[in-house]
Amino acid sequence: MDAFIVAHGVRQVYAGGTVALDDVSIEIGTGLFGLLGSNGAGKSTLMHIICTLLVPTQGRVTMGGFDVVTQRREARRLFGYLPQKFGAWRLQTVSEVLDTLAALSGLYDRQSRRRRIDEVLEAVGLTQVADRKVKHLSGGMTRRLGVAQALIHEPKVLIVDEPTVGLDPEERLRFRQLMAELGRDRVIVLSTHIVADLGSGCREIVLLDKGKMAFRGRPAELVAMAAGRVIEVSVPPGNEAELANRMELVARRPGRGEIVLRGVLRDDDEPAGARAAEDITLEEAYLAFMVGRGRRLDELEAIDTI
Repeated sequence: MDAFIVAHGVRQVYAGGTVALDDVSIEIGTGLFGLLGSNGAGKSTLMHIICTLLVPTQGRVTMGGFDVVTQRREARRLFGYLPQKFGAWRLQTVSEVLDTLAALSGLYDRQSRRRRIDEVLEAVGLTQVADRKVKHLSGGMTRRLGVAQALIHEPKVLIVDEPTVGLDPEERLRFRQLMAELGRDRVIVLSTHIVADLGSGCREIVLLDKGKMAFRGRPAELVAMAAGRVIEVSVPPGNEAELANRMELVARRPGRGEIVLRGVLRDDDEPAGARAAEDITLEEAYLAFMVGRGRRLDELEAIDTI
């Protein structure tokens, strides 16, 4: 993988001594790259540094060979950014928003601008609502418009912060599919505290925990590490509470006169009758990894329990 974004030894200390990032080094190439961690893990700080919005206390970040601090102007031409909150253009139509932002990006020729707007609307699936005002868009459509504005100047890098906050499950699925498609020929950095946002199209993930890089690798590697840690156990109805201190419960379903519990072991003491779960999800793998670091489910915020 040819790295387009390189961070080396990045450390960020805020006033008062709070360490938000501690010696973070990553390399990011073409495809969907996931930056995962609970709120407060340091994700937003790292995203702001990459986006040239914050100067790190120590370390260096380059994008396309340009230093994001000393060559900020050159670096900014290379990326599009979708912040967590987007939608301030409520009285303009979708086309008007993109037309304005395309002009501000330097696309001054009207015909060229019109062609580019049509291209990005097609790419994000908003062609049919081009003349609709932003205030009448659904949450999912607004997020897709946010992607369109980030793509309008044809950047090599797309940086997305907490993309599915406030979206319903169907809109979240459509957004993940869009990210997977766009990641085929560009760099996408997706920061989230929701594991499911990464989907199957994610090429590599980094887990941040309290400012430190806890894991870096392919999603399949994280899942493989969880083998034997995710279990299922059947208990009589009403006996679930006794297992609460021995495992982090993520799902329950009715069985034949019993309740089948699925979760992550907190230690090596397996409950009687426990069996290793199959088809471990990325969410369960993340939970197993973090439980191994002494964290609990109620601290992580990234798992949708059933």
